[in-house]
Amino acid sequence: MEQSLQVFITVAEQRNFTRAAELLHMTQPAVSSYIQTLERALGARLLDRTNKYVQLNKAGEIVYHHAKEILNLYTRMGNLLDDLQHTASGPLTIGASYTFGEYILPHVLTRLRELYPKVSPTITIANSKVILDLTARRQLDIGIVEGELKEKELTGVSADSFAEDQMFITASPRHPASGQIEISAADLAEHTWIVREEGSGTRQMQEKAFEQLGFQPAHLLVIGSTQAIKEAVDAGLGLTLLSRWTLRKELEAGSLQLLQLDGFPLTRQFSLVMPESQFQTKATELLAAMIRDGEGFPED
Repeated sequence: MEQSLQVFITVAEQRNFTRAAELLHMTQPAVSSYIQTLERALGARLLDRTNKYVQLNKAGEIVYHHAKEILNLYTRMGNLLDDLQHTASGPLTIGASYTFGEYILPHVLTRLRELYPKVSPTITIANSKVILDLTARRQLDIGIVEGELKEKELTGVSADSFAEDQMFITASPRHPASGQIEISAADLAEHTWIVREEGSGTRQMQEKAFEQLGFQPAHLLVIGSTQAIKEAVDAGLGLTLLSRWTLRKELEAGSLQLLQLDGFPLTRQFSLVMPESQFQTKATELLAAMIRDGEGFPED
């Protein structure tokens, strides 16, 4: 069954029997045989076939999502059994929201590899909503998300906060607001504000900032990348609210500035999330301990 599920997942993702066979180092008839065996075992047709491609039908979508979970659990079981006899090793799937994933996690992973070279991490960087969903579906061993977590978001995961993050209003030194000695909320209302997409922990804090400032910006520009937002602010397109972790290099270079305003910076939490389980692999436990202790974090 394990092999049949792996073949099915590969076909579903490639949408083509020939490409799936090449990736799996099988013949195309062998791939077709595995799919037929799986469909007979489940009593349902899983794929709609055309001359050019195949795609999942409704039953196939259900099986695809559960097959991913089943294979992840199977791998996890093997890793846990291996942990009983060996030091931390093997695959470790990590997910992180953009701020932590792009600006802090690389430093933590460098330290992890120094201490435990047999651990092989695979990284997914996405917004907090996606990381929570992947963790709940057991497609990640451990996730790091930012912002306030609502009760309904915690279904299937355990979560605990481990660090505070500070969020500052940020501008180019050439922006009109940067030259003001005293800045009020009214001074900022008419400027363009550059924000992340919905579902992002940073966007959640940006909306909170607008609430605290008492206005919704007259001009809003949505960009789905923190690095691109910094470039836009540097170019003079507008203001933003970002984590100080993301601004370290720009502040040192003087290309961006922090605006001083009553009530800022805002603070939020970074949280560790893991699938609900009484068992965790040794590699997962070690990485979680490192993150909670701030080991490997760059100097703020």
